[in-house]
Amino acid sequence: MKKVTSIILALILALGALSVCSVSAAQDTPVSFETYEALYAHAVTGSTDSEAWQAWQSEHDEDFMEVNSNVKYFFLPTSADSTKVDIYNAYKSSVNVNGVDIASGEIKTVDYDVNSSCSVKMSDKTYTLKFMKSNAEAAIYINNSNADGYGTELMKYLNADKSRSAKATGAIVDAKGNVDNTAIKKIKGRGNTTWDKPKKAYNITYSDSVSIAGMKKGKKYSILANYQDDSLSRNRFLYDLADAVGMPYASDSRYVDFYANGFYWGSYQMTEKVESGSSNLVSDVDDTAYLNDDGTVNSDFPFICEVDAGAKDGEDYYVESASGNKITIKAPELEEGDAGYEEVKAYVKEKFDAFYNSVKGKTSDPTDYADVESLAKIYLINELGKNWDSGVSSLYFVYKQDSSGKYKFYGSPVWDYDNSLGNAVGVEWELNNIGVSDYEEYSGWWCKYKGKSTNSRSINNVMNLISRNNKVYEKSVSVWFEDFVPVINDFASDRSTPKASSATEMYRAYDYYALLKDSAEMNYQSGWLLNTSSWIADHSSLTKAHYDITTKTYTVDSKATTYTQDFTGMYNYCIDWMTSRAAWLSSEMADDYTPAEKLLGDVNKDGKLSITDATDIQKYAVGSIYFTPSKVSCGDVNGDGAINVLDATEIQKMIVK
Repeated sequence: MKKVTSIILALILALGALSVCSVSAAQDTPVSFETYEALYAHAVTGSTDSEAWQAWQSEHDEDFMEVNSNVKYFFLPTSADSTKVDIYNAYKSSVNVNGVDIASGEIKTVDYDVNSSCSVKMSDKTYTLKFMKSNAEAAIYINNSNADGYGTELMKYLNADKSRSAKATGAIVDAKGNVDNTAIKKIKGRGNTTWDKPKKAYNITYSDSVSIAGMKKGKKYSILANYQDDSLSRNRFLYDLADAVGMPYASDSRYVDFYANGFYWGSYQMTEKVESGSSNLVSDVDDTAYLNDDGTVNSDFPFICEVDAGAKDGEDYYVESASGNKITIKAPELEEGDAGYEEVKAYVKEKFDAFYNSVKGKTSDPTDYADVESLAKIYLINELGKNWDSGVSSLYFVYKQDSSGKYKFYGSPVWDYDNSLGNAVGVEWELNNIGVSDYEEYSGWWCKYKGKSTNSRSINNVMNLISRNNKVYEKSVSVWFEDFVPVINDFASDRSTPKASSATEMYRAYDYYALLKDSAEMNYQSGWLLNTSSWIADHSSLTKAHYDITTKTYTVDSKATTYTQDFTGMYNYCIDWMTSRAAWLSSEMADDYTPAEKLLGDVNKDGKLSITDATDIQKYAVGSIYFTPSKVSCGDVNGDGAINVLDATEIQKMIVK
């Protein structure tokens, strides 16, 4: 009977069956949500907050059945004190935790050792309790014991149907223990194939703008599960790389631990959602700009769109282009019956068709239709990652005015790269069809094959066409060596190498690891799997490659590196695959690269010196804007090894001569 009870409790935690077997909380309970008989720990010792509580739990399998119910865990967030924790006893009788008696309904501070076990004694049972502690950048708590008004717990309600949404209370707790109790206006499931996985992702809208561990304030976030990525980092690496090389928009994100109604769901990535608006990722696109004051549709207006082969009628606002691509409209996102609904669809179709035709053919020139540099950068992100979904889904473009006022497509923001960087095996029949036999390897071109059929000359994969376009490739080569390579080299460098000032938008590999390791260990100890399916490639060994740009020498190790089958091994495999891939790409593009003559001071790269360059240098010096590596190389006008107001003064002198 006790075994049956413990299984039910696991299901209560994971599936939210609180309305069936819960123990009603007393009126003076310190916990905001409905509790059951369990021990609860708070994220911050001494806090009076009622949201950031977690229940102890046993390891679970992927069906949320308990594994070894006699061993319990507290998966503590980064904010927790390293030696003591406040524990609330929601049992009907007293318990003794590591020598401390805690009466029913009482909170006591208990000493503990990280990654060590202690004994919990009750009148009729003794448990082993192990404390684990994260070092992630923040913890996210979301609570609602009555999501549908009929007593259904939040996660049970949401996970039953992706279309469902709910309000909630909660807490954002940073590493220093600061607690933000901004309410959740809406939480809803997200993802396509990932939604069918047991560890799910969600879109979260807060009632007011919030900051997650130093991110700029915003209301709308996506909390990504990274379930199919054993490194938990592929999305973070490529998002941050996109930011570091100066892509127009790149989602900022943080590693977080996610809790709902006391249950620890695992290590997640809290990410800026792809949204328009002043407080969102695409801040310079107004989603009301399509309408004139009189309610008519403007002749030109900005929009955000996504190439998404999986767009569905009744679920997505999309248009089918002349090329057969489904293009979802992310902003302005209208519903049938809204003013301009059909006109916006027609406008997006017209503009995308023109852009598509401008990159179709090696010698075509997309300059009048798209920002070529941003096309080159989004192509390189997909090529570096060998992104399985390249040109198929999650390929975003922003249509907006350039500096001269002309409307163009910008390749950005990047999104959804868990099946990249050597993670996936791909689909055998498709790989055979396009003639690719080395998809899992870090060598070999990818984007110009994805979407191509060996039985047909017809291609409608827009990333395939972008990768083959001469104008884009020419820009890709210079951008690769001048922006990507310096950032990737710094990312992969060891601790003894001084930090390159040009790469501050991306941490080093060991920095990410330090933030994630403990959270990842909790994630996998709680029950999530490293190898989730046959879709995941073999990450047991890799023969690494290296490239020396000064001698144009490409070398491959004589002996393969083997990786431990744990988080650390899987993380290191991802890093080594990425840097080896970069080495191969450098070796392939080196002969096409001729370093351009640098015009010192031309940091906006328009081919001339102006007051704009001087102003940008002043902004960079005070930290208000970021320079890519190629801009940094132009910014040190006086050659003193620093970029500051003296360089701006030199530019001003040159202008007036």
